[in-house]
Amino acid sequence: MAQDYQPFKALEHAGWSESGVSRTYETYFTSLTSQSIDPLLDAVGAGPGVRLLDVATGPGHLAARAAERGASVVGVDVSPAMVEIAQRLYPAVEFRSGDAEALPFPPASFDAVVMNYGLLHLSRPELAIAEAFRLLRPGGRIGFTVWAPPDVARGFGLILESVRAKGNPDVPLPPGPPFFRFANADESRAALAAAGFAGVTVIDVPQRWLLPGAAALLEVFEEGTVRTRALLKGQTPDAMQAIRAAVHDAARAFATPNGLDIPMPAVLSSGVKP
Repeated sequence: MAQDYQPFKALEHAGWSESGVSRTYETYFTSLTSQSIDPLLDAVGAGPGVRLLDVATGPGHLAARAAERGASVVGVDVSPAMVEIAQRLYPAVEFRSGDAEALPFPPASFDAVVMNYGLLHLSRPELAIAEAFRLLRPGGRIGFTVWAPPDVARGFGLILESVRAKGNPDVPLPPGPPFFRFANADESRAALAAAGFAGVTVIDVPQRWLLPGAAALLEVFEEGTVRTRALLKGQTPDAMQAIRAAVHDAARAFATPNGLDIPMPAVLSSGVKP
């Protein structure tokens, strides 16, 4: 029997609909996730004459960059709070509310569909990939990014390793798809091929996360994420105190005179609709 991820979907939707979560994400993650934008747009050939759909647009930075490159762009996000931020930041770009697993557009509406880290937050990522295939014209391209595994995307590693060492990694949370599933190139290739895509490529995108210090790293995961935030909120006060201390200790390995410099590479997968 297929796993029921509807409670996980509800958790993600409720979390990203909180304005505080969206604002904290915008404050700390934008400088990092923006590093993936041009590689992702290059992978789908975004430019003049290309009609592009940005799924899980978040604060809208990718959609705005695609528009700067001459593409005709629509950004969609399930979170009203994110759509509000995006529309305020980029009033000349079209943004709508929309579920990545059931998008409100007719078939063959776009030349490119992109998701910059959005696939990680979906209850049925294969359905979102199938939706992208439906919406693309023949010859259209899909591209998506996810985080590399935590042993190389060290921001995640510092948090998750500290939870395993000092807290409870098994707090009761709604089960969801494995967070780092599509960091595995074979998983990405298989999912894209199963949806009908050809010419699949998977590349690594080197990225660095510059933060003021370990306190900022903790803040972004405690207040600017959903799944990891729920994991941290489920810790006892004593465990959380120990986790914070462990993160501060581990973060010293990435200290610079200006704060922290943490490797946070992405994995970028793309393909073409025959």
